[in-house]
Amino acid sequence: MVSPFRRHQQKARAVLAGSKAAPQTSAAPPAPAEDSPAGQEYAGLRAALHDNLRSLADIASHEQRQPKKAEFAKTFAPWIEGVIEANAPVQDEILVTNMIWAIDYGDLDYALRLGRFAIEHNLAMPEQYSRSVACFIAEEIAEIALKDEDAVRHDQLGDVLQLTAQADMPDQAKAKLFKALGRSWARRAEDFDATADNAPAGGAKAYAGEAEEMFHRALKLDEKSGVKTDIKQIEKLLKALGDAEDS
Repeated sequence: MVSPFRRHQQKARAVLAGSKAAPQTSAAPPAPAEDSPAGQEYAGLRAALHDNLRSLADIASHEQRQPKKAEFAKTFAPWIEGVIEANAPVQDEILVTNMIWAIDYGDLDYALRLGRFAIEHNLAMPEQYSRSVACFIAEEIAEIALKDEDAVRHDQLGDVLQLTAQADMPDQAKAKLFKALGRSWARRAEDFDATADNAPAGGAKAYAGEAEEMFHRALKLDEKSGVKTDIKQIEKLLKALGDAEDS
C-alpha cells in the first residue's frame, strides 16, 4: 500500500522529470536522467514494474492476469499522473506498460488517455513489442470490439481513429479499426429511434452511410478484411431506408 506522502512524492518527481526533458524530436525521447531524484524514483518504480511482469508471467490464465494488472496499476498511478501533468517528452516504460495493461483489464478510457500522451510525445513500446503505440492501440481495441460489440463504446472507437489516423501502420491493422467502426455505425443505424429527443438530423440513413464508408475503407486497405458481407447488408439497409423516404 502506497502512503499518501509517497504518492505525492512520486507525482512530484515525475513532474520534475518532465520539466527537465529534452526538446522533442522524431526519435523516441530519453528516459529520466539516472542521477536525478526523478531518475532514481523512476528506476525504483521500473524495478517494481519488472517484478510485477515476472509475477504475471507465472500466471497461465489470461483471464486471471487481468485483475492482477488492475491491482498492480494502482502502484504506478501517482507517477503516471505526474508524467502527464508535466506534458513533456520523456520515454517512460511505466506509462506505456500501464496503457497495455489497461486495454487488457478493460479500462479503455484510461488506456486512451495514456495512449494519447504516448503518441503525442513519440514514446516507444517496450522492447518485446514490434508494433508502435498507435498500431497497438488501433489493432488491439478493434479486435476487442469485433469479438464483443458491448466491450468498446462507439465514441471510444471514434477516439481511437482520431488518435491514430495519421500514424503509419500495416494496412491490415487499420482495416480492422475501420471494420469495427463500420459495424458500430451499422448497429446505430439499426437501433435508431426517430422519436428520441436527441435523434440527429439524417437519422438512420446517415448512420448507415457512415457504416458503408468505413466498410469500403477497410476493404480498400485489406481485401481479406471480411467486410464484403457487411457491405451487402448495409447497402440493403440503405436501399430500404431510401425506399421508406420515397413512400
